[in-house]
Amino acid sequence: MGFDKEAGSSSRTLTPIPREDTPLLGKQRPLSSQAKTFANVFIAIVGAGVLGLPYAFKRTGWLTGLLMLFSVAALTYHCMMLLVRTRRRLESVDGFSKIASFGDLGFTVCGWIGRVVVDIMMVLSQAGFCVSYLIFIGNTMANLFNSSPATHVAAYVSSRIWGISAKSFYIWGCLPFQLGINSIKTLTHLAPLSIFADVVDLGAMGVVMADEAGIVWKNGANVQAFGGLSVFFYGMGVAVYAFEGIGMALHLESEMEDKRKFGKILAIAMAFIALMYGGFGLLGYLAFGANTRDIITANMGKGLISTIVQLGLCINLFFTFPLMMHPVYEIVERRFWGGRYCIWLRWLLVLLVSLVALMVPNFGDFLSLIGSSVCCGLGFVLPSLFHLLVCKEEMGWIGLSTDVGIFVLGLVLAVSGTWYALTEIFFS
Repeated sequence: MGFDKEAGSSSRTLTPIPREDTPLLGKQRPLSSQAKTFANVFIAIVGAGVLGLPYAFKRTGWLTGLLMLFSVAALTYHCMMLLVRTRRRLESVDGFSKIASFGDLGFTVCGWIGRVVVDIMMVLSQAGFCVSYLIFIGNTMANLFNSSPATHVAAYVSSRIWGISAKSFYIWGCLPFQLGINSIKTLTHLAPLSIFADVVDLGAMGVVMADEAGIVWKNGANVQAFGGLSVFFYGMGVAVYAFEGIGMALHLESEMEDKRKFGKILAIAMAFIALMYGGFGLLGYLAFGANTRDIITANMGKGLISTIVQLGLCINLFFTFPLMMHPVYEIVERRFWGGRYCIWLRWLLVLLVSLVALMVPNFGDFLSLIGSSVCCGLGFVLPSLFHLLVCKEEMGWIGLSTDVGIFVLGLVLAVSGTWYALTEIFFS
């Protein structure tokens, strides 16, 4: 296989240069207990994608949506463990130095090509998450302040402020403030915002689910169990996006105090998240049926609690933006600026992300695009490929067939799902 022994020491030789695996606080944190590891897995996976699940259930049907969610959860867990097993095999058997990140693993297995592929996919996925944040903020703010309950579903998108659409107005309004907070060199001062984001996420989900449960109890909408094969790739893309956190798998395992129990804790966390996602998506679809919007909070009406929840989510995602973009800055600055801080590169990236957000009309379709393209590559294709290359000599035919099957499935989902999502975005 010809692994490069220098790859194993890449984390040591590149220590002074920030990388995609650099801790957010800039220093090594103490090892995590089982409870903290569970919380870290939850934080790494749960994000804005959950808000598009009810709309995905509307498109795919509630039973199809549940089957997709649980299948993707199981497959994502398996692929995260493939990465962990691959690293353990390289470090314990082949004698490589500490492999700290997904990029390190790609470099160890496939040389510089492996690291470049992982870096590109990490940049696209992280930037894609931030695009979805801006779309959510723009559409939600337009829905709150530029429409009334009596207006058509799409009226808030077509309403205009100073000659431009309301959504575009709010996204452009975010730009100068994003340029400012993304100019902060270190994330030390922004780290508390991650805790705030998690609290807001959980609180908002709880309020939305309670509101939906009340509507279902009084008068549930008519729903369908199956949406047909034509929306299969759309649903898979959204499900993969919702569970995207595989880039943190190696980091989470390395931080755990008792690494032998990582698989068990990860399985429990993934099962809990899958059940939570399933309940959230199902309740939203049962409550609003065919009227379910691409961002479920847009169905909540104009009450005080609804407004507070939606504004809280917007503030949460606004301040999560620089946290999610930080790995992008580390990778781009390492490759194009010698690993040194570069403010104009950061501003250029923020501007590019904002421009993409302005051009994408639908939150749900964009989730499907990111999930189908880079998330399938990161989540399924690369883990199965790396594990196959490293462990093929000691695997039986079942293990080989499983890795090859996941690799092929990931490619099919990535290519077909990306084509479907692009068709929906540009031609629907």
